[in-house]
Amino acid sequence: MNIMVCLSQVPDTTTRIVFTADGKSLDKSGVQFIINPYDELALTKALELNEALGSGSVTVVHVGRADSESNLRKAMAIGADKAIRVDADATDSIQVARELKAVATKGNYDLILCGRESIDYNGGVVGGLLAELLGLPLINIMTSMSSNGKDAEVSFDVDGGRAFAQVSHPFVATCQKELTEPRIPNMRGIMMARTKPLEVVSAETDSGPTQVSRFDLPPAKSGCRFVDPADMDQLVTLLHEQSKVI
Repeated sequence: MNIMVCLSQVPDTTTRIVFTADGKSLDKSGVQFIINPYDELALTKALELNEALGSGSVTVVHVGRADSESNLRKAMAIGADKAIRVDADATDSIQVARELKAVATKGNYDLILCGRESIDYNGGVVGGLLAELLGLPLINIMTSMSSNGKDAEVSFDVDGGRAFAQVSHPFVATCQKELTEPRIPNMRGIMMARTKPLEVVSAETDSGPTQVSRFDLPPAKSGCRFVDPADMDQLVTLLHEQSKVI
């Protein structure tokens, strides 16, 4: 199958978050960016599907600037055949989905995989937006998938349980943790990634319809207050009058 994997990069989970002086963007000084873990699962699943079928191609697509190319090379070291970078700052989910749609319509893909969400903004809407823009079915929060190249058997999370379905290619799916285990690139993959094609394309639009007014860090955590286990009246009073949670 010809599979497109939507890839984003996010700050490493150990990163200390600092915003610029105007509060409108992340201060990237000293920040280590990694492939979004859910997108890495999508990439691994794409590779597994084509290995099971015995043929196919996997293309990773990312909306971002040149500083993301090391992670695109890492994706190719893991096994992707090709990378496409849309040369634009990712300003919001709608803009990203529109740019991915522009690439997808030119690629004649049998399957488009995204992570269920990015671990920085946690929006979880790009996959759904992309499916709508392309007019394709969406399998959201997919937990398993097998395919014969024409039809796929899938399972996915729903409120209160899990659903099982059959869907014909092409379609869009967002990937959940249970789907597979991420792969670690080996030395051979790293060497091969240096020669694999990384295409840079111009953006279709300058920005999305939303603008950031300001980012603020959450308030610092206050110290803990201990209450004698025998003094339930004091605990109830504190929860009611101070914390106002009851």
